[in-house]
Amino acid sequence: MEPVSATLITFGVILVAFSWFYLMFVSFEEDFNWGLCTVFLPPISYLYACLNWTKAKGVLGLAILGWILIIVGW
Repeated sequence: MEPVSATLITFGVILVAFSWFYLMFVSFEEDFNWGLCTVFLPPISYLYACLNWTKAKGVLGLAILGWILIIVGW
């Protein structure tokens, strides 16, 4: 693996992980049940982000940017 692609993938994974933790804090502030869904069912947490777009649009932006970096680095 080339150093550039390894760097892109690493930063992409870091961004996706950070967005998930940030989404966990946002969902716990909104409702305890959504927070638990975010912790135990991570794909459902992005459903929460889509349903509460005004509160979680920054989180989705970070996740999308992370996935773009992962795909480009692949």
